Amino acid sequence: MLDCLTLIWTFFKVGILTFGGGYAMLPMLQREIVEKKGWATEEELLSYYAIGQCTPGVIAVNTATFIGAKQKGALGGFLATFGIVLPSLMIITVIAALLRSFAEYAAVQHALAGIRVAVVVLVAFSVWKLMRAGVKDGFGWCVFLLAFLVSAFLGLSPVVVVVVSALLGLLAGTLRERRAKP
Repeated sequence: MLDCLTLIWTFFKVGILTFGGGYAMLPMLQREIVEKKGWATEEELLSYYAIGQCTPGVIAVNTATFIGAKQKGALGGFLATFGIVLPSLMIITVIAALLRSFAEYAAVQHALAGIRVAVVVLVAFSVWKLMRAGVKDGFGWCVFLLAFLVSAFLGLSPVVVVVVSALLGLLAGTLRERRAKP
């Protein structure tokens, strides 16, 4: 049986070792949740992430809540959420106390510039892994390209993009089932 402290500690590590928000946390979530713990498959993690993006709140927190709830019900959802937000609460409290004193230093600005570049790399790597897991056929590529173009050029809400993609998936699945019936 999954230990409550293991659930908190796992998400605490994800929260404390990952900078850059929800998208940057995805590689760490994949490593900890899919590869090390086996609490979810890559497809499940992708689904949790997609749903987490459509629901109010922070994507990484929503995803942690879904995974925790899958493991230990409502208590697991609470514990995973607590574990993933605790490092941020601790760090932001320290930063808020010190930022005014150190923000103008060149070394701090350079460090933040380096962190931003690393976050871009982590996000790109996550997109690559998610694309391999989620885009499996010609239909998937069409939805991927359409969602990308709509997001890039029309600036629609991610919720609209995900809902339209879900409707396209339902339509395609229904058409496939009708064709398969004799």
